[in-house]
Amino acid sequence: MTAPAARLGEVQAVSFDFGNTLVPIRREELRLVVRRMTLALADRLGSLDPGAFEAAWATERERQFAEEVPRMREVDLAQRTIRVLARMRGMVPPDPVTPWDDVAAARRSTPDEVALALDAYSSAFVATIPVPDAVGPLLGRLARDHVLGICSNWPLAATIDRFVAAAGWDRHLRAVVVSQRVGTIKPDGRMFRVAQAALGVPAGAILHVGDDWAADIVGAKRAGWRAAWLRDRPGDTPLPGSEPTSDVRPDLVLDRLVDLEDRLTTTEDGR
Repeated sequence: MTAPAARLGEVQAVSFDFGNTLVPIRREELRLVVRRMTLALADRLGSLDPGAFEAAWATERERQFAEEVPRMREVDLAQRTIRVLARMRGMVPPDPVTPWDDVAAARRSTPDEVALALDAYSSAFVATIPVPDAVGPLLGRLARDHVLGICSNWPLAATIDRFVAAAGWDRHLRAVVVSQRVGTIKPDGRMFRVAQAALGVPAGAILHVGDDWAADIVGAKRAGWRAAWLRDRPGDTPLPGSEPTSDVRPDLVLDRLVDLEDRLTTTEDGR
């Protein structure tokens, strides 16, 4: 696909998706995150079978995606933790088409245990997922002339907060807008409205960069933003994605995130 020529000199702000845009997310690395979270939880809780916990976590992850994504809602890691601990403690899970009794499931764990699991998850994510070398310098250069932010679907906002802080990217970002906090997922327009308010820039002056066509490109364009589609995503990623459609055209198509800096200065006549 060839990107349409576009004047981008009026772009005042750049918004980035997180997973597979700023940070590649690979299946084995995410499995290691869950393994490290599980071992940390088992160390604190004692009688917990790590293998069974991980298997239940994967099953409940798929169930949540099937339940929540069609409703434009983010999956809830606290809810997943409650369900998995309930399974570990003898509660029989419902069949795939029957909803969980989450009230009954919550009786099998404590809020402190759930908080411990979520903290362990975020800690494991930051310790496991590599910080891409080129991103920090790229953000630093872009921040000289643009307001920067993150607008991302992600089930635990604290994980992005901690990763961004550990990477040193927070000093370049005015806003970090995450679906868990907003209560909906891209491409829902609420995500983009919240991000626009946080960035403090008119919609038409924001360029959103993302790898998921439906969430990032369709969502941004419907919100009146400009959009850059990043085609470079890991082939083994477990994160959802979508195929391009002909009804929406991005303002830019990028093969690599680092190409953005040069492309932002592109004009219709190439000068």
